[in-house]
Amino acid sequence: MTTSAEQVATVSVRYFAGARAAAGVAEEAVRLASPATVDDVLAAVRELHDERLAKVLPACSFLLDGVAVRDRGTEVPAEATLDVLPPFAGG
Repeated sequence: MTTSAEQVATVSVRYFAGARAAAGVAEEAVRLASPATVDDVLAAVRELHDERLAKVLPACSFLLDGVAVRDRGTEVPAEATLDVLPPFAGG
């Protein structure tokens, strides 16, 4: 018998530009065990999508609730928003 239920976090992942094209969606909710890290969220979205997104992710920057993420080991709170931002060109 299990004495404690596993904590689950829902994270809203928003894709921009080339990441949106690779994912095929602008936004999606990802559910994962909590506590979770940015790396955990990225692993989950890789499982949800084909290799096109997996190829884009290494070049992307990420914002967690509007704050730039430098360490992908950063813990992601439940109900957070993770923005996936590929490199942008232009002036």
